[in-house]
Amino acid sequence: MKIASALIIICVICDLASAQVNVRLVTDEAEAVLAILAKRKANQPIAESDWQRVFQSEGYTRLKQRETSMKRSFEEADFKTFVLSDQTAERATALAETFEKWKHADVTRSGELALAYLPSGAHIKAKIYPVIKPRENSFVFDTQNDPAIFLYIDPKKTREQFENMLAHELHHIGYGGSCPPPQATAEIEKLPPPVRKTLTWIGGFGEGFAMLAAAGGPDVHPHAVSNPQDRARWDKDVENFNDDLKKVEKFFLDILGQKLTEEQIQQTGFSFFGTQGPWYTVGWKMAALIEKTFGRAKLIECMCDQRKLFSTYNQAAEKYNRNSRQQLALWSDAVIKGIQ
Repeated sequence: MKIASALIIICVICDLASAQVNVRLVTDEAEAVLAILAKRKANQPIAESDWQRVFQSEGYTRLKQRETSMKRSFEEADFKTFVLSDQTAERATALAETFEKWKHADVTRSGELALAYLPSGAHIKAKIYPVIKPRENSFVFDTQNDPAIFLYIDPKKTREQFENMLAHELHHIGYGGSCPPPQATAEIEKLPPPVRKTLTWIGGFGEGFAMLAAAGGPDVHPHAVSNPQDRARWDKDVENFNDDLKKVEKFFLDILGQKLTEEQIQQTGFSFFGTQGPWYTVGWKMAALIEKTFGRAKLIECMCDQRKLFSTYNQAAEKYNRNSRQQLALWSDAVIKGIQ
């Protein structure tokens, strides 16, 4: 009876998670492009209907919407040139093999990993578009109306890495729809402009929070499924945690003190993204330490109202430092008071 009851409870939890995660893989653009590449390889004629299958696909249509919204040229003639190029032809087999692996990814599990690091009652809704396109980038689009995640089909990425990237991006979408809570939003809107701007940039640490969610917990290496080079780079960058924390702190204090122009703010803030710069590494280490010290619920509370983040991290770090030779840097009272 006890085993049966436990199974019922587990099933109820699974049903609740599934109801809160609504993610769908949309593969029509990639399938249409691969069909053309297969015809080219077989020296078969490519009909206008083959191209229309590409250009009328949901993936291509929304990709074009995104590119044109950013004032980038995205013409059908240019896309044809890209698809028919020798470079794309040489990669056709690898693209097809990668796409086949990605099609069988567990996208729901990726959503549930993200959901585990969001407030109770949060929902994640998104369409995922694996795409073959000229620009080798991945991104989130239209998060307010019809959230979309575009993931460039990269033969160097395994199915497990695809699922990890997806969990990361789904966390961003879920976070944007559930944080900060209404009361905190109302309070933040009343703060002086320099404080509001600082809090906006503190949101950059959401990259580290998403790394933690995608990994599945603080005891799982955030690059557990990555190649050795990416894992080694991450480990080396995390070693710079103390210095990087103080670099970011100076950035926040300069914003609060109105010492930077808008251009300087943008330049400095974006420099912390890097390949996976301080927004990722410092954000991840803070989030992991808070969860290990105070639990996941406290971490989610701090990340959803980031006015609490630095003081809570300091409490965790002070406790850690009492029993460790390697001391962790703390946030100064000046920046903690500055964002209150």
